[in-house]
Amino acid sequence: MPDAANIKPLTALRFFAAFWVVMYHYWPNLAVGFTPTVAAKGYLGVEAFFTLSGFILCHVYLQGFGQGTFRYGDFLWNRLARVYPLHLATLLGIGLMAAAAGVAGITVGHNIVSWEALPANLLLVHAWGFAPVSGWNHASWSISAEWFAYLSFPAFAFVAWKLRDRPVLAVGLALGLIAILYPAFERLAGFPLTAATIKWGALRIVPCFAYGCALHALWRAGVIPGRLAGPGAAIMGALVLVVVQFGAPDPVIVAALGGFILMLASLAASGSSFASQSLFVYLGEISYSTYMICIPWKIISVNAATKTLHIEGEQLPLIIWLCIVGALIPLSAASYHLIEKPAREHMKSWASGWRQRRQVAVGA
Repeated sequence: MPDAANIKPLTALRFFAAFWVVMYHYWPNLAVGFTPTVAAKGYLGVEAFFTLSGFILCHVYLQGFGQGTFRYGDFLWNRLARVYPLHLATLLGIGLMAAAAGVAGITVGHNIVSWEALPANLLLVHAWGFAPVSGWNHASWSISAEWFAYLSFPAFAFVAWKLRDRPVLAVGLALGLIAILYPAFERLAGFPLTAATIKWGALRIVPCFAYGCALHALWRAGVIPGRLAGPGAAIMGALVLVVVQFGAPDPVIVAALGGFILMLASLAASGSSFASQSLFVYLGEISYSTYMICIPWKIISVNAATKTLHIEGEQLPLIIWLCIVGALIPLSAASYHLIEKPAREHMKSWASGWRQRRQVAVGA
């Protein structure tokens, strides 16, 4: 099997998942008078991220967990280095944006700058039911849910390791969890689990993360022959489009997304270069920045456009809308290279230096 860095189609898929979420948030600002189903279902891009997360983390860490070389503290620090700096930067950016709006005499809604929700945001627990409102950068609720999965990863890894030789059973159990939990949650909570953000957002990641772990076991078992990976990826990709377009229930779409992820990984294992070109991989690498800045950029750009063009409401002409959406790519690249990547490397460097100093101290 290829190493984590070489499952390039899955890296590329992260970009398309991020832009699916972008379409969900941005399409209502396009003056066309209708919303295609694919845009209306864009919130499920988060489910794709959650499933990918379970798959990749098992790929990177499960073997070490099973062999007893997994270091929980190092794992958490590396994951925190991955998500926290940009989360903090966007939170500060929202605060500065609100301050500038206040100076300009523009009223800022309580749901954007909520001091009551700030501690939970800073501690990454604002999707655990600890935030009274979805303040600051609302998109970061999913990072809080990811942090919940990171903290509980040993539990997921324990089950995944136990079922590593029974991958079909693992996938069946994960799909069973999806089939039971989604309708049960909606019946109890009164809204779909796929709509959970600040309330119950931490629970929303659980079935998808478990599904990703199970799919990884199936992939490692090599149940998809290389010659079938290409046709399988095409079929599963088409199936995802069909079930989305026809408005299938969310659990069905989540299951299909997982099948597509499995086929893309199998395609990479077969030696195919599909979706492995440097451009696609790079877009996948900056996709976290795309996701994290999309809401702040929407607030700034849409407000600026409507005021400059004297547009009532927030419905923008196509050319303006395309410029705003297109600007996310260079802005994401800037965010990645100026904030996300260097901050991550600094945090990992700090940890490496601390370990070296501790080893020297112990040796002395």
